[in-house]
Amino acid sequence: MDSYDKREEYAIVLDFLLSGKSSSSKSEPITQLIGEDMFTLLEAVPKPNISLKSGERVYIGKNERDKIELIKRRINYNELTQTAKNELMNSVISIVKSHEQKFVEMFNTAGPLNIREHSLTLLSGIGKKHLDDLLKQRSEKKFESFKDLEERAKLTQDPARIIAERIVRELEGNERFYLFVKPMFKREY
Repeated sequence: MDSYDKREEYAIVLDFLLSGKSSSSKSEPITQLIGEDMFTLLEAVPKPNISLKSGERVYIGKNERDKIELIKRRINYNELTQTAKNELMNSVISIVKSHEQKFVEMFNTAGPLNIREHSLTLLSGIGKKHLDDLLKQRSEKKFESFKDLEERAKLTQDPARIIAERIVRELEGNERFYLFVKPMFKREY
């Protein structure tokens, strides 16, 4: 399956606006979501008489949905409400922790971006010294968990937060390289 055809199955609610956005001409409930697989920011319409809470996990796949009527569109970081922006970091940390093996594997397989830069150095707090330690440790034995990563690569504290910080920066859309998020480019006409 082409990565462009891949869709989110589950998402976390960032904000729920019972009467929609004030800037909208149509007064309908709106929810802002972040997808669990690709960190896609979405705006959706909940089913009638459904109330959603920030941090709630909802099904948004192709089959029958219990709480979401329709996905309106993909949105960018700047279109998030202030409440959604405030909720974003905690939601991303939650997603990263619930998909721990996927992100541990990233530490085990990440490679260079170019001749001078390694992809792991894009994560906050990982400089040359940290990188050398991480590469040495993983060459001796692959990392098995975040706890294992913290214990063996002493310089790496709270890997879930480090990854979440990078994901949020990528969602903001000003990065040169993207490790976790498919960037949203503006179309030029």
